[in-house]
Amino acid sequence: MGISIWQLLIVLGIVILLFGTKKLRNIGTDLGGAIRGFKKSMNDDDDGQKDKTDSLEKGEESKAYSASAEKSDEKTHS
Repeated sequence: MGISIWQLLIVLGIVILLFGTKKLRNIGTDLGGAIRGFKKSMNDDDDGQKDKTDSLEKGEESKAYSASAEKSDEKTHS
């Protein structure tokens, strides 16, 4: 008792008659561009998080290196 293929084709035909193929093509292009932009911004956000994490890890490594270098300098000067 669901929607049959014939009912879907009739609805599709009515939509094409109402809007026209050019208008439907423009809507599809706009929708595709919006989805593409959304995915790109999500990927850019993920890359930004990775860069921030990497820079924090590098900062901690450089602090640890400078602290160990200061300790070794103190030992050599003593």
